[in-house]
Amino acid sequence: MADGLPMEVPAQDLPPRVRIHEVGARDGLQNEKTVVPTEVKAEFVHRLAAAGLTTIEATSFVHPKWVPQLADAEQLFPQLADVRSAGVALPVLVPNERGLDRAVALGARRIAVFGSATETFARRNLNRTVDESLAMFEPVVARARDDKVHVRGYLSMCFGDPWEGPVPVHQVVRVAKALMDLGCDELSLGDTIGVATPGHVQALLAQLNEEGVPTSAIGVHFHDTYGQALANTLAALQHGVTTVDASAGGLGGCPYAKSATGNLATEDLVWMLHGLGIETGVDLGLLTATSVWMAERLGRPSPSRTVRALSHKE
Repeated sequence: MADGLPMEVPAQDLPPRVRIHEVGARDGLQNEKTVVPTEVKAEFVHRLAAAGLTTIEATSFVHPKWVPQLADAEQLFPQLADVRSAGVALPVLVPNERGLDRAVALGARRIAVFGSATETFARRNLNRTVDESLAMFEPVVARARDDKVHVRGYLSMCFGDPWEGPVPVHQVVRVAKALMDLGCDELSLGDTIGVATPGHVQALLAQLNEEGVPTSAIGVHFHDTYGQALANTLAALQHGVTTVDASAGGLGGCPYAKSATGNLATEDLVWMLHGLGIETGVDLGLLTATSVWMAERLGRPSPSRTVRALSHKE
């Protein structure tokens, strides 16, 4: 190890490059008890881009009543025009057609919808059944595709639900396939409460492939509640997945699932990937400094082990 980098020892049969889908600015900050100033959010995104991240989920165009922490989407997104013009993808979450209208009016070219694999979470999060939520997404996806806007479909509770318990693979596959059939370009599988284990991950991926969902269209989104996020990520990489969601500094959880802890920290992911010889394009030093900076703004240390380890070396 030198200069805060792991020794590179490649493993067999892993992708040569992984695209990190950075969610800290949206999924991370939406869970903060206090509202982060718009200018701090804008600088956060600029710093993440400077660290080499090429996909940074910027904000959410949901009603401010539901996510007051992201009520400034209209003010924030125009401040990121230079980041977009530099080629960084800035997807935004939209819950419905009204959210799509707001996002597209500001020039958003990548959107995401957020569904659930379980009925209980769909009702608690979207106030709809699973099928009703899919019906709500249908015109959003159709209109986005007509406008050549890239659509990501998030699917939460893919491995376990705090109210329903373990979620059967076939149940997840049904909803995942329905999202893809609507016309989503990409599917993100969410382990919302962090209960997945590697065998479960590979079983779900294999079943999705059998039902016609290609690995190339799949991203994974793991939470670290039981310390399994990196192990689950490695299992997904072994299956051929090349898109991994992560949050700078480990920010975020899920406001509607109280047992959920933070997302997989981007720094912890980058440390593992770089050690495996997998390219990410990310400068770990700059990324760590960004998470330390944001932790200072939030008034608490980062939960990322890599951030703590590297920042203590300075």
